[in-house]
Amino acid sequence: MNVKRVTSILSTVLFSAVVGGFFLGHVLLPDGEMTTSERRRLAQFPEFSAGTLSSGAFMTNFEKYSLDQFPLRDSFRSLKALCAYNLFGQKDNNDIYEADGYLAKIEYPMKENQITGAADKFNRIKEQYLADADVYFAMVPDKNYFLAEEHGYLRLDYDRLQSLFYDRLDPAFQVIDIFDTLTIEDYYRTDTHWDQAKLADTVDRIAGEMEFAHRLSGNYTENTIENFYGVYSGQSALPVQPDTLTYLTSETLDNCTVTNLETGETAVYNLDKLADGTSMDNYDIFLDGPAALITIENPQAQTDRELILFRDSFGSSIAPLFAEAYAKVTLVDLRYLSSDYLSQFVEFGDKDVLFLYSTTILNTSEMLKVK
Repeated sequence: MNVKRVTSILSTVLFSAVVGGFFLGHVLLPDGEMTTSERRRLAQFPEFSAGTLSSGAFMTNFEKYSLDQFPLRDSFRSLKALCAYNLFGQKDNNDIYEADGYLAKIEYPMKENQITGAADKFNRIKEQYLADADVYFAMVPDKNYFLAEEHGYLRLDYDRLQSLFYDRLDPAFQVIDIFDTLTIEDYYRTDTHWDQAKLADTVDRIAGEMEFAHRLSGNYTENTIENFYGVYSGQSALPVQPDTLTYLTSETLDNCTVTNLETGETAVYNLDKLADGTSMDNYDIFLDGPAALITIENPQAQTDRELILFRDSFGSSIAPLFAEAYAKVTLVDLRYLSSDYLSQFVEFGDKDVLFLYSTTILNTSEMLKVK
């Protein structure tokens, strides 16, 4: 038997073994329910019927199922990302890049109509519900503000963004500039969000401008959760070291009553989400994660003042640091609650009002449900 024939046989056997091994793995291994790295549920085996077969729906859904349930899927995703970075010199993977040990997502281009549209939406909220209220606005920079330009990545023109937005915003809004209270070290390395334990300067700036700083003690106990892999770790598929998630507790926060409009009473830090595995993102411990409306009632408050906070996900971790200063804090997320229904759930009137939104949300303001 010549060498060429032996080589052909061995190649065929090896190929068949690899294909057969993956096939057996696909058949024998249990299907996964969700992927924490990608923050989503995995496709399950589709319904088989004459109707789904003839319409083509079965094969379409089976393809999704086979891709989602492929053995060693996460390992192959990581291998692809490493090859893209190290072998082919690609500067990002799925628009995620690494710089100075931090993962960030490219936010580009700037959509000027979305920026001005965001201002128009907030103006309508002000006109409809807050005509006589003192209203404040604080903009949260995304991580690209600190990383992108220095490392050669496309970035938003943040000066232009702020100019567009604030020129369009009703001048009755009192602007609180918090950009200079933050550095890249105040954000998680693997996630989009800021670290609650590093927000003292930002809280001080907001509290000073809104004149509630004298009602804050700043006395907290730090608690940590190890092995926090943020949203960018899964999206990048790169092997990265996890973050440590820190949350701040106090006697005041321990005694607060927290209510989620959709699910009922919960907690400032809902650690049950970690224990029962119902959350794919540990950041969801902060005020129950994404929610249309959350209230924090503080029975130990030395005032009857209330705060209404219009916010995105950044508000989840900073709002508890405002709770000591108010009898009640109401968090409204306009991504999940239409402005048409606000009066049914929120009592406006003599309240402090803060709008706190990240540049990422302003650049995609079509998601805000404001009529």
